[in-house]
Amino acid sequence: MRINGIGVGRGIAVGAVLRMAEPIPDPLDSPRVADAATERSRLLAALAGTAAELAARAALVDGAARDVLEAQSLMAQDPSVIDDAARRIDAGQCAERAVFDAFGSYRTLLEGLGGAMAERAADLDDVCRRTVARLSGVKAPEIPASDRPFVLVAHDLAPADTAALDLDRVLAIVTAAGGPTSHTAILAKQRSLPAIVGAAGCRDLADGQLVVVDAPAGCVVADPSRAELAGARARRASADAPCASTPGALADGTHIPLLANLGDATDASSALALGAEGVGLLRTEFLYLDHQAAPSVAEQTARYADAFRPFTGRRVIVRVLDAGADKQLAFLGHEHEQNPALGRRGLRALREHEGVLGDQLRALVAARDLTGVELGVMAPMVADADETEYFVALARSLGVSSVGITAEVPSSAVLADQLAPLVDFISIGTNDLTQYTLAADRMLGSVAAFQDPWHPAVLRLARLVGQAGATAGIPVGVCGEAAGDPLLAVVLVGLGATELSMSPALLADVRAELAGHTLAQARELAALAVAARSAADARAEVSRRIARS
Repeated sequence: MRINGIGVGRGIAVGAVLRMAEPIPDPLDSPRVADAATERSRLLAALAGTAAELAARAALVDGAARDVLEAQSLMAQDPSVIDDAARRIDAGQCAERAVFDAFGSYRTLLEGLGGAMAERAADLDDVCRRTVARLSGVKAPEIPASDRPFVLVAHDLAPADTAALDLDRVLAIVTAAGGPTSHTAILAKQRSLPAIVGAAGCRDLADGQLVVVDAPAGCVVADPSRAELAGARARRASADAPCASTPGALADGTHIPLLANLGDATDASSALALGAEGVGLLRTEFLYLDHQAAPSVAEQTARYADAFRPFTGRRVIVRVLDAGADKQLAFLGHEHEQNPALGRRGLRALREHEGVLGDQLRALVAARDLTGVELGVMAPMVADADETEYFVALARSLGVSSVGITAEVPSSAVLADQLAPLVDFISIGTNDLTQYTLAADRMLGSVAAFQDPWHPAVLRLARLVGQAGATAGIPVGVCGEAAGDPLLAVVLVGLGATELSMSPALLADVRAELAGHTLAQARELAALAVAARSAADARAEVSRRIARS
């Protein structure tokens, strides 16, 4: 039996299935039996217990996992949720249903805000389910324990579950829900764990059943034949072969610089250790989000210099402040918008507050001079030649010698032949390019199936940028999540990308995959992908061609 889904990474695993229990069902909308005071006490105790549990788990992990778990712990103590649930209890509901409906209202609110706030809705669901489980006297589904390695099969994994994964036991993950940007997919990428998400057919798998999890092919093979097992093990051995942290290159020697996406200065050293040749995207929002007023040039210079120093002599590309949408800043005059992802964000907001943009550019130039990096600065959300000329002129007037733009608005890709001659480089932001091309909010779970950079419409836009860059003789990078998908990275190179930037944990897999293909072969795979009818077909066509070669 072959079960199809969305593959994450380039790993292949062979092992026995161990299923995670299904999520607990929604509580019945039954009237309360106890008095309101008793139910409110039960509610507060359950929420406090959930908050404590999540805080304890947060203390055991680091990085993004800790941040998510700490945020979830705070959700369990949110006064607005507590007050809403208490009112529902006073109106006659039992505590279980009251807290379920209160979190449901909060979820609807977050989804309506869009962006990163909508992404938190999934985290909220986990808090809700854990609290309902406590009130019901049942145990919330957990990662099953085993003294042997296993393939974990689940409906989906919550942040608290993913943080608890034992990589000495879990060989791979298969989930019925989720998409390429879900928590499960992101965790699997960061930890180089083979995964198949969105595999609805995995519900038919049984504990102990032998499976092959083939992430590059996007499938799970149940009860594999001897030949299928032998082939999977041979491919796994090849994929697991150590690949030195050499510069990224194709099989014919074509250099494809592999760069790191960084959110602040803290990950710089680890990125170098993992083989990053430089930085393809340094996000600068970390310096602004906690400020009521824009930080001074001196403060910015010091913080940027901290991020730059590990990369002295190397290329560092910085994206200027990408505020708006889910990152609202009062000092940029942001107000409520019905659809902020399509509103005053990125360069649009900065252009109205040129003083903020000018100070940031001055600080970046000062930090460059202090550290000796090869600095490139790019603007987000550029739509046309007018915006491009504005940013290039301002940046160069303030001493930036390498000025670029992100191609994430479809118009910038369509007009790439006009924009490329105006800049020193272009970086394709596949996350936003995908959501805008397919009209699918990348933070909204209900349209997650559309948020797939393998879609031929997205790839055709990327090809336009690649062609324009080649004609103008400038580098074309990719800094979205797509660059960290090993197979898609090869396709992007075939479409004209000359450098790739990704989460540092993904560098090794992408380096290894690139090394197996020539530029001519990458172009052949790209032609297959752009000719496909859907994202799934594009991925499958490329996987089949590679499997036959």
